[in-house]
Amino acid sequence: MTETPVAVVTGASRGIGRAGALALAEAGFDVVVSARTVKEGDGTSDATSVRAERSNVVVPGSLERTAEEIGELGRRALIVPMDLLDRDAVLALPATVLDEWGRIDVLFNNAIYKALGTLDRIADLTPESMLKMFTGNFVHQVLLIQAVLPHLIERGGGTIIDMVSGSARLDPQAPPGEGGWGILYSASKAAFARVAGGLNAEYRSAGVKAFNVDPGNVVTEARKAVKTDDEYSADYGSEPAEATGKVVAWLATDPGADRFLGKWIFAPRLCSDLGLLPGWSYEPVG
Repeated sequence: MTETPVAVVTGASRGIGRAGALALAEAGFDVVVSARTVKEGDGTSDATSVRAERSNVVVPGSLERTAEEIGELGRRALIVPMDLLDRDAVLALPATVLDEWGRIDVLFNNAIYKALGTLDRIADLTPESMLKMFTGNFVHQVLLIQAVLPHLIERGGGTIIDMVSGSARLDPQAPPGEGGWGILYSASKAAFARVAGGLNAEYRSAGVKAFNVDPGNVVTEARKAVKTDDEYSADYGSEPAEATGKVVAWLATDPGADRFLGKWIFAPRLCSDLGLLPGWSYEPVG
């Protein structure tokens, strides 16, 4: 078993997941990176609405790239591919980590399922799109947590950080595609946002801590590839992925983070308040 603490980051090929993986490496963790895209150039966008053009667009970022950057920071990286809709792959992730490195200290549930239904209007939702969205963004995320929990309890504790979304708490100001978001995606994230509180109620006495982290509006590589002039930025602002990454690492390492248990953590403001990202400060829109 490694003596170095181990963090598992899902959706780590790009965006917030990559930023979180690098921040955790800087904080002294060896990092397990997981996502669908292993090699650079293999990542493509998925159609998010039946009303949108369905041609795939190549999206930059890969697990190999993130792993290389972790290595440049002096930490080890372990690549474990995973598709959120593949139950066997989801359950194999923690088993593989424990076989290879023997421990898990932090689980950062950053990966999301985004495909048809994400930006669909209510009348366009189908049983298939609804079932897939809740399978990827709730059911299989809970299965992953279930698979990690016994190890955390046996070790005497650990940290679970769940990526949530402001769309789970706010009503869209316009229809999807016109500056708003799809209700199916926000509903799946609202369901997942209830998990951290339940974990704390059930397992805090066993040393397990769980946090909900809202990244704000981050225009990731995937969104830029699909729409260079992002339709949300004007109304909702745009925060760097690195701000959330720094907050994730802080929650995983600082004893003072306990005061945020049970709270909705808006990462850009907390990052700014703590001065975690030198040279950057959060400026609300409006």
